[in-house]
Amino acid sequence: MGFVILVVVGCILGWLASIITRSEDRQGILMNVVVGIAGAMLAGILVNRGSILIGISATALLAAFAAALVSLAIANVVRARVTS
Repeated sequence: MGFVILVVVGCILGWLASIITRSEDRQGILMNVVVGIAGAMLAGILVNRGSILIGISATALLAAFAAALVSLAIANVVRARVTS
């Protein structure tokens, strides 16, 4: 059950991060969701000291959102370099 919650939260955080970075038009929803999930997992591992399924706290959510923003920014830079 914890993994499903992580995926749902990652989807939402990826969508919010794409709105903030204004990349929702340039990339598809799938890319935003994948980046959000990856950010949530990375932050979960860092905040919960190695396990992504310990629990959801305000700190973990903020860290997951920050990681989604950073991941999306990196994806935007890579995509810009590949297309130009």
